Amino acid sequence: MPKVTAQGKTVECESGANLRKVLLKNGIDLYNGQSKLINCRGIGSCGTCAVRIEGPVSVVNWRDRARRSFPPHSSERDLRLACQTQVLGDIRVTKYTKFWGQGAESVWTPEDA
Repeated sequence: MPKVTAQGKTVECESGANLRKVLLKNGIDLYNGQSKLINCRGIGSCGTCAVRIEGPVSVVNWRDRARRSFPPHSSERDLRLACQTQVLGDIRVTKYTKFWGQGAESVWTPEDA
């Protein structure tokens, strides 16, 4: 079973599990500020669940690619939408600042509790 390390926690999930669901189920703060209330609930249209992922995950789908191609996101950044990403092996996740998670500084890293 793959392991997801984020915000100081390491949790196991099924291979192919949706990253957004895994993080939320395990009490990991995926959303910044008011995006906890105002988000698309996993359909890939808002972009507030953007995170940096190290490790094997599914290929980028059209929803993820399309949303991150519009401001305030940039397709040049190595971010992914957690709601559109499947966990395929052990991964490490980092969340960044600003409403959509597109900031330059991290809110939490894999090691931060």
